Amino acid sequence: MGDPAGIGPEIILKALADKKIFKKCVPVVIGDAVFLAETAEQLKLPFDFNVIRKSEEFVFPAGKAGIYDLGNLKRDVRPGAPSKTAGKAAAQFIEAAAELALSKKIDAIATAPINKQALSLAGVPFPGHTEYFAHLTDTGEFAMAFFGGKLCVVLLSIHVSLKQAISLVKKKRLVDLIRLTDRELKLLQNREVKLAMAGLNPHASENGLFGSEEAREIIPALDECRRKYGINVQGPFSPDTIFIRAAQGEFDGVISCYHDQATIAVKCLAFGEAVNVTLGLPIIRTSVDHGTAFEIAGQGKADPSSMKAAINLAAEFSLNRTKS
Repeated sequence: MGDPAGIGPEIILKALADKKIFKKCVPVVIGDAVFLAETAEQLKLPFDFNVIRKSEEFVFPAGKAGIYDLGNLKRDVRPGAPSKTAGKAAAQFIEAAAELALSKKIDAIATAPINKQALSLAGVPFPGHTEYFAHLTDTGEFAMAFFGGKLCVVLLSIHVSLKQAISLVKKKRLVDLIRLTDRELKLLQNREVKLAMAGLNPHASENGLFGSEEAREIIPALDECRRKYGINVQGPFSPDTIFIRAAQGEFDGVISCYHDQATIAVKCLAFGEAVNVTLGLPIIRTSVDHGTAFEIAGQGKADPSSMKAAINLAAEFSLNRTKS
């Protein structure tokens, strides 16, 4: 359910009001049933769920949404304000989801947004879902990716300074990420994939005119991936054109050198409908491409498009993994 003080409860209720989702999966909200019911009443949204308490058998029939009710929220959570109470509840939702996925009671997880400040207030030592799920699943090798339409981008680094991000563009890290991406996309999409590498510098350095990282780190990494591991990866390409080429279907994924290089492209091309995916986990985890939007929480203004996309993509990936 994400941070209850954000727009998570609202976009979940709005997304699950769309009955098209029930053709792909049985959606189960991991959260607090009373809080969701109160949110639905306040915002005049439909509320029709099968509710199962944590102590009860985990059984949800098809054709209707369910709530796995942790009953862990106090009524003093105020929309739009980070708090220890909300952060603790959000962490418990994440932990319950990981436990259910690892025990095969659910096939995939689609997360609503959480708030870093609220998690910190609750004493949670992880900055976001990606790192938290990696910890809970004992995953050492993982990566953040975004899917929007035909565009898929995978990030070499996440939330670090630009100076540090540049220093992290190293051959070994690139080889590891490209191998991970190739393996995971084949599993999630159940087919062979074609990857592209975005350059770090303008025009991918123009043969060394604008930097040496391409020649020193990136090209050797691509050569090794092709020669040693048989991966279909090309580049490095100028970062000002490669994302639109991939969005038009030329490549199945683009390896991005740093956070904003990837996310600016995704949000320009698919804002509101893109999906965040954690690669490398033993479970499927998708998420919305936006934050808690505290400034509009509780006002009925939130757009559920990314939540719908995250649920649908989680269902699609789950089916593809089953086939493979």
